[in-house]
Amino acid sequence: MLSSHLSGRFRKLTGLTAIVLLTGSALAGCGSGAASSADRAEGHALTVGLTYVPNIQFAPFYVAESLGYYKDAGLKVDLHHHSFTDAQFGALAAGQEDVVFAGGDEMLQARSQSVPVVDIATLYTRYPVAVMVRADSPVKQAEDLKGRTIGTPGPYGETYFALLALLQSAGLSASDVQVQNIGFTQQAALIGNKVDAVTGYLNNDAVQFAQSGTAVRTIQPSGSADALPLVAAGLGTGQETLKNRSADLKAFLAATFKGVQYTVDHPDQAVDLSKKFVPGLDDSKKQADALAVLKETVPLLQSSGAKPGYNDPAVWDRMEEFMRSHSLLTKPVTVKEAFDNSLLP
Repeated sequence: MLSSHLSGRFRKLTGLTAIVLLTGSALAGCGSGAASSADRAEGHALTVGLTYVPNIQFAPFYVAESLGYYKDAGLKVDLHHHSFTDAQFGALAAGQEDVVFAGGDEMLQARSQSVPVVDIATLYTRYPVAVMVRADSPVKQAEDLKGRTIGTPGPYGETYFALLALLQSAGLSASDVQVQNIGFTQQAALIGNKVDAVTGYLNNDAVQFAQSGTAVRTIQPSGSADALPLVAAGLGTGQETLKNRSADLKAFLAATFKGVQYTVDHPDQAVDLSKKFVPGLDDSKKQADALAVLKETVPLLQSSGAKPGYNDPAVWDRMEEFMRSHSLLTKPVTVKEAFDNSLLP
């Protein structure tokens, strides 16, 4: 079920986001559904599902909206933040959203569950999840995880996919370790020595460890696997929307990548521009926390030489094979139909 994987997107439940969660309901201005007919008079309307509460991780979208990139592209963009009760792809499948922000792996899994989502651009050029251990841990490489207790939010989403992929790189499986479902308590679990390792986000959990004064290191894939066989966060749309609104989607991607580049080049200003979208950012401490997260997000957004947003067919093939071999796909999927590079700027 899609809802069982929803928590995979609720990935930052510590530090700054804990505050955001308490105040997220106050953000009515960021959109609560598909754009109205009145909005359409101001431009071609697109409702974009940001599958998490207001957070600095979405700065490129906030920047693009604040600096008028969407308006200049002839678009009226409604940034729709999801609540805890929203299925990740539910609004997209129901026609209430035109675009959704999600992991490529999550989109592939959704397609196996009969959701016709197509990845039209990859935003994160590096997978954002890693297995982390304390700096003084005897675990130095993936093989050393055998027999260890690893804490993960649950058997779903990116944190779980990354764990399985890392274990596979070392010739291990989940049965070779003790997987403990700890919810979003990675800091407490690792600092309190309740687990030997945790799966977490490089641009959040690693930041939280550093801010708490706890030195950690990440465990890299073994052997020739220099990267996990997973496609990171990007933008997906429905097959019918792709067919009928390709010009609007292409304009949206171009404007969004302008927001990405501005965020990469000017993280301090991006935090400032995000204030009207993320509650609490007027506070100097919260601004500093947000900037720390954003500075760790920038490397994930930076292009690695390929065309920005490009979905590599070879990586998608490897991901499908990996997910199928780990029973993460409900039914077979045709990989070449799961992504489309034709709209990239």
